Amino acid sequence: MSQYIIAHDLGTSGDKATLFQTDGKLVASITETYDVNFFGNQCAEQNPDDWWNAVCRSTKKILEKVPNPCEVIAVSFSAQMQGCLIVDKNGIPIRPAMIWADHRARKEQEKLQELIGEDEIYKITGHRLSASYSIEKLMWLKENEPENFGRTYKMLQAKDYIIYKLTGKFVTDYSDASGTNAFDLEKLEWSDKILHAAGISKDYLPKLCASTDVAGCVSQEAALITGLAETTLVVCGGGDGPCSAVGAGCVEDNELFATYGTSAWIGGTMDHKFIDDKKVLFCFAHVIPGKYMPCGTMQSAGSSYGYIKKVLMEEGKSYKEMDALVMQSPPGAKKLLFLPYLLGERSPRWNPDTTACFLGIRPEHNREDYLRAVLEGVAMNLELILQAYQNRMKIEELILTGGGAKGEVLCQILADICSKTLKIPGNVAEATSIGAAVTAGVGAGIYTGFSEVKRFIQFERTYLPNSEHSEIYQKMKYLFDQSYNQLEPLFIKFWE
Repeated sequence: MSQYIIAHDLGTSGDKATLFQTDGKLVASITETYDVNFFGNQCAEQNPDDWWNAVCRSTKKILEKVPNPCEVIAVSFSAQMQGCLIVDKNGIPIRPAMIWADHRARKEQEKLQELIGEDEIYKITGHRLSASYSIEKLMWLKENEPENFGRTYKMLQAKDYIIYKLTGKFVTDYSDASGTNAFDLEKLEWSDKILHAAGISKDYLPKLCASTDVAGCVSQEAALITGLAETTLVVCGGGDGPCSAVGAGCVEDNELFATYGTSAWIGGTMDHKFIDDKKVLFCFAHVIPGKYMPCGTMQSAGSSYGYIKKVLMEEGKSYKEMDALVMQSPPGAKKLLFLPYLLGERSPRWNPDTTACFLGIRPEHNREDYLRAVLEGVAMNLELILQAYQNRMKIEELILTGGGAKGEVLCQILADICSKTLKIPGNVAEATSIGAAVTAGVGAGIYTGFSEVKRFIQFERTYLPNSEHSEIYQKMKYLFDQSYNQLEPLFIKFWE
């Protein structure tokens, strides 16, 4: 009899349920989509019941591939981070969830800056102060929606809400907790100092667990709704960033990878807490117990390419057709530059006010140049993140995962701009799901450790940097960086 693991990747645009056999074979992957409500001044919310309904639908569909639900030993999660969902004692959402892309809590960020300071926050949490983090959002709710705050029992992340719906337990794991701006990264506990300054009681925060901890078994009610067996273990799992490190096969000290999806990041696995003097990078508690995941995340990678597709391409055109057009534009896109800051920026800029823009537009620029400039702009931003790592360590290659790794044109551009060899594993779009599955397997006692991720991964493609292209991009990267520096004082004016 086969045994299975289900991994749910709760992203910004949908839930992807992936079914694995315990030997590492991918059996099926099903995605159920949901919407984001962008509105006002940098507000981004989702209906948490959309997450739950998507999980229920995807679970039912994927269980059709399993002879008996009892053969699913465990279910776990990778998920979007840095959200703020407030629920009452019965686990009922009080309002829509404020997700990672929501930056309205600027005054709350400034309050923590005044009371504690950027350097101390970074020392405690491994993260900068930012309105994108959870504790600032909860402070905003306390100040601006006191009635809703007064009904609040717990603040949860996306996967935490699904765990509650499956088990009735209010928990979060260390990796998700370390994306709140309120977690002591060395002590692995909520920071009393930060919570005191924020005016938030620790009682509002869920119980802390390791990612490999079993939250419980599927409840009778949840079993009826999802089709899962009551014997199936619900393993806590973790944030999408740390899970993606495992899914890329980066489980040993000083291994690095890049993930290119809606957003993009360069991260890795380290045995020690990673502190970056310039604070370009931040650091999470890993889903691997005892390890850390340094990371630099940009906001708009694949979403930038999706945006330009919507604007410039006829309806029905595919990304493959776009890539064919990109090949008609030379490296450097005839010196057309794109700053990929559609949603402000985290690494390396840490500026929520910045906006996307094209620079250097001339009459000779055609549609293909704009398409190529977008891919190059995203890659140049990622290369700035990579530089922060190279200040501390020697890097010769990167593993690339995420939906973007399917694009051969994109991969070559990234290799050329970063001047690094790129290795592409199979199942690139399932990397975070693989990370969640391995976490589930370790937590359920199926696997002896995270090194068993190797049974899930086979490398299929390698991209070597083209030295001639890299030379062209070296000049473009200077223009890219200087363009941002010159425009930085103006960006705030667009929000006034």
